[in-house]
Amino acid sequence: MHHLYKESGVDLDKARQVKKIYEPIVKTTFNENTISPLGLFGGFYELKDYKNPVIVSSTDGVGTKLVLSNYLKKYHNLGQDIVNHCINDVLTSGAKPLFFLDYIAVDSLVIEQAEALVEGMAESCRDSGCVLIGGETAQLSGVYLKGQFDIAGFLVGVVEKDLLLEPAKVKNDDVLIGIPASGLHTNGYSLVRKVFNIDNEPNILNKTYEELNATLGDVLSRPHRSYYPMLEPILSEIVAMAHITGGGLIENLMRVIPQGLNVNIDYDSWVPENIFRLIQTQGNVSDQEMWSVFNMGVGMVLISDQKNVSSILKKIPDSWIIGNVTK
Repeated sequence: MHHLYKESGVDLDKARQVKKIYEPIVKTTFNENTISPLGLFGGFYELKDYKNPVIVSSTDGVGTKLVLSNYLKKYHNLGQDIVNHCINDVLTSGAKPLFFLDYIAVDSLVIEQAEALVEGMAESCRDSGCVLIGGETAQLSGVYLKGQFDIAGFLVGVVEKDLLLEPAKVKNDDVLIGIPASGLHTNGYSLVRKVFNIDNEPNILNKTYEELNATLGDVLSRPHRSYYPMLEPILSEIVAMAHITGGGLIENLMRVIPQGLNVNIDYDSWVPENIFRLIQTQGNVSDQEMWSVFNMGVGMVLISDQKNVSSILKKIPDSWIIGNVTK
């Protein structure tokens, strides 16, 4: 059965096997709003108790961080990465994550790899009360080189219209509050691979650096941090938020600053993690390029009225003031 199709690069037996493995993992994320069984052509999610809901959506990938994960044979963290990245994006609008869909594309299906990816996704979904409502695992022999794969994610959230966080609510003298990243998150990995010559010397990922107090691979594979659980209780004290991803601090922050206003950053208010200094030294990377590629230790920036600042700093212990909005 299906010998020619299998020889062409698509193994239907493995596809059915992996679906069975996914099912109990995915079901751990379901809640009372999930009203469709697995296996239908679409996932049903019942929206309850909203007066004037605004649907907020996001899609993303994990970039070439997956190349490092392939060298390290660590895939669980990538599943966390893709979900948390999308959660943080919709969170910047004040939205609660509702459901997530994944797309996994492979040259050849490796069951343990696919299982680890989906387990990571499910863990991050559970942490934020989000449903892993469906997905697609595609075997694309001929599109990807042997052993290569890619993942993407799609997330839908919701927020009451009058509670939207948006640039229109930002004003002069509002305060910028930073929250630390958990490393590089999911940006800058192509530069990192070049700096450390990882594609030619992947064993360098197993090297322990004194300044990191860990192997390079361990630090670079840390999952992207999700800010939803900590920030959900204080969303009413925030007027806008910026997720610091590709493009760096200023570029992402200016996406939520209205025309006519600017930002003043106190760069002396924090010291970027040692991994950033190591990358810069190892690759002789300019300050300008470092700050435009990496988050430099700041994963999320909250914008708040001055009257709420002390309350926020108290409720988010590792947060700090990084600057303010100016004219």
